[in-house]
Amino acid sequence: MHARTPSARAAAGFTLIEVMITVAIIAILASVALPAYTDYLRRGQLPEAFAALSDYRVKMEQYFQDYRNYGTGGAGTPCANGTNAPPWSNFVPNNQKHFTFACLVTGSGYTLTATGASGRVTGHVYTVNEANQQKTTQFKGATVDKNCWLQRGSEC
Repeated sequence: MHARTPSARAAAGFTLIEVMITVAIIAILASVALPAYTDYLRRGQLPEAFAALSDYRVKMEQYFQDYRNYGTGGAGTPCANGTNAPPWSNFVPNNQKHFTFACLVTGSGYTLTATGASGRVTGHVYTVNEANQQKTTQFKGATVDKNCWLQRGSEC
């Protein structure tokens, strides 16, 4: 019979400390990667609002050229609501998924608003007016007052 010596023992697998180190490394990587990934998903949903607001702004300027106003009824009333209101005046774009849209007359102008309604953009509110002044009033659920459309970070 062959005697076993301590130096000739067979490898028996991983030790508990090696497994725990591996788990700790995976946890650290996940704690960095998951927030970055969810932020990436959120930024992917924002262009829906920016495209629709820009499109409606052009339509509102066309409406103004045709009717010499942005809507009838004065401040606080819906935009493009005259007797010959166009079919797009309900401000619901095709293929809208994550935002709701509204337009209100503000004296001699208007304000278009995109409000995050689902997905990662809940808590985001973007506006644009007749002077093309873009604003962010809510970003990631926090109230802000920025003269641009924020996408990442807190600066324009």
